[in-house]
Amino acid sequence: MENKMDKNELIKILEDWNFWQKDLNIGVIRNSYLSVLEKMLSSEQVKIIIGARRSGKSYIMRQLAYNLLRNGVSKKQILIVNFEDPRFVNLNTDLLDQIFETYREFLSPEGKVYLFLDEIQEIKGWEKWVRTMQELGKANIIISGSNARLLSKELATVLTGRHLDATVLPLSFLEFLTFRNFQVENKLDLVGRNAEIKSLLREYLEFGAFPMVVQEKEKENILLAYFDDVLNKDLVYRYKIRKGEKLKSLIKFYLSNIASPVTFTSSGKFLQISTDTVEKFSGFLETSYLVFFLKRFSFKVREQEKSPRKVYAIDTGLANTVGFRFSGNMGRLIENAVFLELKRRAYANPNMEIYYWKNEQQEEVDFVIKENTKVANAIQVCSDISDITTKKRELRSLGKAMETFGLENGLVITEDVEGEEIVAGKKIHYVPLWKWLLKI
Repeated sequence: MENKMDKNELIKILEDWNFWQKDLNIGVIRNSYLSVLEKMLSSEQVKIIIGARRSGKSYIMRQLAYNLLRNGVSKKQILIVNFEDPRFVNLNTDLLDQIFETYREFLSPEGKVYLFLDEIQEIKGWEKWVRTMQELGKANIIISGSNARLLSKELATVLTGRHLDATVLPLSFLEFLTFRNFQVENKLDLVGRNAEIKSLLREYLEFGAFPMVVQEKEKENILLAYFDDVLNKDLVYRYKIRKGEKLKSLIKFYLSNIASPVTFTSSGKFLQISTDTVEKFSGFLETSYLVFFLKRFSFKVREQEKSPRKVYAIDTGLANTVGFRFSGNMGRLIENAVFLELKRRAYANPNMEIYYWKNEQQEEVDFVIKENTKVANAIQVCSDISDITTKKRELRSLGKAMETFGLENGLVITEDVEGEEIVAGKKIHYVPLWKWLLKI
């Protein structure tokens, strides 16, 4: 092993990230993820927490470790390592060996060791090391990473059938309220405070839901720093991109066009970038959790692949800060928020798939939800249905989709309107965004 780190220096770094000698800040508890991860802990498989940078993965890991302590696990049985700590040198498997040996030497843990490896993608060749540790039963391993492709591709080959994963997104609206110390006692309590909730919803849509942004005052500065981090660390550095400016202009283009259909060809023409480069860059953006592309629903795979995709941002605050703001943005922000909530629900339900729908007459529905083999829901997002022409158009498209898929009920998510009506023998439900987000 070359350039080994000094053991005393190593243990000093590890002490900063662990509960051994002090209490660590565990942040605001995010129960929706903790409950899932705690169930996974009883499994011998590797547990993986993936998701966008700064979406709160490190705090969720810490909360998981803290709950183990509360349930009687000794502090010495838990090792947390954050590989973004700049004091670590030579990020390779030799370092992993050394960290584990030094931890065992200094702490002499008894019983099962819980090993938390945060931002594991920084370590070259980590996959085989993790697999060996798991096969030898040396630790219960929980890892996190900010890059979907890196994890899924490597894990598919090295950890086939040996891992469980949870995907973390920025805060849901319910989590956002908790972070803002808005206590939700019961559903009746929520209805009585709807003016306050609507005001918080506007903030949620404008500045987004990265945990640090929600809690700090300098929101735009944090979002710009986040954008720089993703651009430079997750994209330019990781993929060795030489055309940094072109990549940046593509990101700005996508974040300015959330909830809109895009094709790689037309995006490339507009930005004067080749279609191949746009396609390659778009793949990088999606695996770094910066944007998502939503496919058009079709029973024919070729048609699905050929059709334009709708683009959505990981966070509405990021789209507002980095993208170009324009009038009529609110409708798109609302649609983006609905998409992210559907994505959350899809991560929790492996049988759920999200698409948009469009027929040959160009009638379009924002979201159709497929569960197992059939379409179960059709959702239209229409922030303002006071305009009769708009309402007719949106309902006509929704009605056609319901007819196509044999649905008796359709949903329209609005900014403020609530109620039901029968249109052409089908029941349409109108639900305000805040109620839908909070599942009231």
